[in-house]
Amino acid sequence: MTPIRNSHIAAIIAATILYVSSGASDALAAGDGLHVDGAGLGLVWLVPFVAILAGIAIGPLAVPHAWHAHYGKYAVACALAFLVPCALIFGIETAAYEFIHTLTVEYIPFIVLLLALYVTAGGICLKGSLDGTPVGNTALIAVGTALASIMGTTGACMLLIQPLLRANAGRARNAHVFVFFIFLVGNIGGALTPLGDPPLFIGFLEGVAFFWVTRAMLLPMLFLVIPLLAIFYLLDRRIAASEPPRARAEPESFRIDGKRNLILLAAIIAAVLVSGVWRADWTIEIFHTVIAGENVVRTLALLAITGLSLAITPPGVRIANGFEWGPIAEVAKIFIGIFVTIIPAIAIVRAGTEGGLADLVALLNSGGRPNDFVYFWVTGVLSGFLDNAPTYLLFFNLAGGDPATLMGALARTLLAISTGAVFMGALTYIGNAPNFMVKAMAERKGVRMPSFFGYVGWSTIFLLPLFVLQSLIFFA
Repeated sequence: MTPIRNSHIAAIIAATILYVSSGASDALAAGDGLHVDGAGLGLVWLVPFVAILAGIAIGPLAVPHAWHAHYGKYAVACALAFLVPCALIFGIETAAYEFIHTLTVEYIPFIVLLLALYVTAGGICLKGSLDGTPVGNTALIAVGTALASIMGTTGACMLLIQPLLRANAGRARNAHVFVFFIFLVGNIGGALTPLGDPPLFIGFLEGVAFFWVTRAMLLPMLFLVIPLLAIFYLLDRRIAASEPPRARAEPESFRIDGKRNLILLAAIIAAVLVSGVWRADWTIEIFHTVIAGENVVRTLALLAITGLSLAITPPGVRIANGFEWGPIAEVAKIFIGIFVTIIPAIAIVRAGTEGGLADLVALLNSGGRPNDFVYFWVTGVLSGFLDNAPTYLLFFNLAGGDPATLMGALARTLLAISTGAVFMGALTYIGNAPNFMVKAMAERKGVRMPSFFGYVGWSTIFLLPLFVLQSLIFFA
């Protein structure tokens, strides 16, 4: 297990101090007049946003060593590439407001939830004998798919990747097991709650009701999960039948280490649910940004749960689970760049036909109404090849950005954006945070995972036909 470094502790402490003094808010603050006007922005303002997304897509593949050594610096450079010109042209006050508003309203709640789920799930280790048979593998992936909406796709992957690796260690051909694990546990399974996948939590922060996601996404999710599990079982059975018999390992009784973290996972769910229905009678204001009290309480509760998990979990449990700080640290550093550089993109989108993306707005809205079929495909494809969380936020705003309207008259449009972002994050290794994490952990155990384009081949064969059918049934 990678030790907790001083930089990690400092980052958590800094976030805590900032949040105590600020918190997070669902609403735009008292400083609405300080927002950058998107109608006056040219597309050149999108360069930092495009640069950071291109870095995420290309860096780990083209220059992996340089990327992993300097991705934090790259994210900061991209953020400054927007903030510095913003301060020079629109004034320091506007640049400071945009940065602080984004930090407190979107980034801190987002990253603290991921941190809590990552640390808590990483403190639960499943032990016991699993055979790696087609039935056993299918059952384990099905369980992970169900758990992904409860503990997040990252948490579910952290919990089950080691048992799945142990179960299939002796098989000659096992890469397909982890490809379907990414499809279902790392992406599609997280569709039923805002806890499940980062795009949906961003929607929750923007005002989408917690259980709207559950009601709206259930049928589209089952439409994919049931055939994919059936396809996986048939494929795994055929591959297993072609392999020589394996020697059976000495049976080991099933047990769960770190069970106290299950209680903490329930506490995380409760904290998010309560913040969605309870409204505090107090707020905090920091630099024109009004902070709702319930969101301050939620984030402080999640930080406390994270600290408690670290304190009560024996180190050996995390070591056995392959827990490392690297993945969550990378997400934290990269996403501060994403959330800052997406500010001008959202401003331009909100300008509608008066902004620089007027042609895209026209494509997505035909006859005065959103084209849900186009929303599904454009959101989805961009999610697969960029990153699904910022893509969701961008298209949420393209659809108007008003949660009440998007859950009401435009509910199918919000469903198209949500399904596209969550499901098509599985198209590539870079569509969702767990994808590359699973690939890296499997390769460290000797699994010959597909290359980037090899994985795209798998997703093209097994996912795209289902996405075509889904778009015709739900959105045509």
